[in-house]
Amino acid sequence: MDPDSGTTLGLIPTWIQADENHEIHRIVAPDIIYSPNFGFGVHGRVYGYTSGDEQWSMVVGIKQRVERKFDAEFQRGRLRNERWSFTASAIYDRDGTPRFYGIGNKSPLDVETNYTNQQERLQVQVGLNLTHAWQLLYTARLQFVDVLPGTLDKVDSIEVRFPGALGSATQSLNRLAIVYDTRDDLTVPSRGLQLIGYGGLASRGGLLNDSMYSKVGADGRSFLTVAKDTIVVTHMALRYLPTAHDVPFWALSSIGGGDSVVGGTQPLRGFGLGRYYDRDSFTTSVEVRRKVLSFDATSTIVDIEVTPFIDIGRVFAHSGTNPVSDLHHVYGVGFRGIARPFVVGYVDIGYGSEGVAAFTGLNYPF
Repeated sequence: MDPDSGTTLGLIPTWIQADENHEIHRIVAPDIIYSPNFGFGVHGRVYGYTSGDEQWSMVVGIKQRVERKFDAEFQRGRLRNERWSFTASAIYDRDGTPRFYGIGNKSPLDVETNYTNQQERLQVQVGLNLTHAWQLLYTARLQFVDVLPGTLDKVDSIEVRFPGALGSATQSLNRLAIVYDTRDDLTVPSRGLQLIGYGGLASRGGLLNDSMYSKVGADGRSFLTVAKDTIVVTHMALRYLPTAHDVPFWALSSIGGGDSVVGGTQPLRGFGLGRYYDRDSFTTSVEVRRKVLSFDATSTIVDIEVTPFIDIGRVFAHSGTNPVSDLHHVYGVGFRGIARPFVVGYVDIGYGSEGVAAFTGLNYPF
């Protein structure tokens, strides 16, 4: 959930399969929901935790109007105990909630527009594990995006204010990253570092022809246990597009929303997804994750965390700009439910210059 989605009501019955050690191996979570914008809808969700080294998931959903979703992912070699790691995903998503406010770090709230984002995406990541801590990671992504007119009654459609934003585009991305990772756990880390430096090229169809942009960046996360059941987590992301040729707005650097994607959108939890777009971006966040209680949920043990946080960030058009000037600030608190060793669910509530925003989902935001 994010502030762009409006009020949604529903019911999510959940079935959990766990072993004798209360470790979850499968979650089945269908739902039936109602959205004033898109009508009644249903989703089917299955999350499989074969082991710490192998996981998979599938989500399928449909609403009466506009929105459709299919998302499947498979991961093997997560623990990097062998030479190779592999992740593959396939996504079809038709989303009627996105907003666009123009380009720039000061894009005003009063030019808000809505559009329908329809995308199909195939992605493969192959990691060469040089050591347990060091990995060379190659990412290949083929993405088809259609920016279609908006459908929300009380928000202008995107072509009213930004007629050039409508259209279709194909993006083929090739990216190489060097990863240093000493986290003690991939799902619920309490100490260690994850540092990523990357560079890549995106073209409009073929492997490297008709270049769209090049990108370089860095992403870092640190985890430090400072007291019993208390962890301080910091995250920083910096993304540059050294070259760019007629890049559609959705491929630019962006901040806003509740999740961090390495090399992609970055969190600013007082604003909706993609609130600010421009060529380059910088964000940093600090959280204090404090476990306040644990309880037996029959099939597993659940820990509850309370997490105050701060997010700051900005977008900018020129590489010479000071990335830590003119920052947007968000202050908030998160609530997390943890079913070790594989499952984290979160609710984050943030306050920024445009008011309060709330986000929910699986896994930590970073």
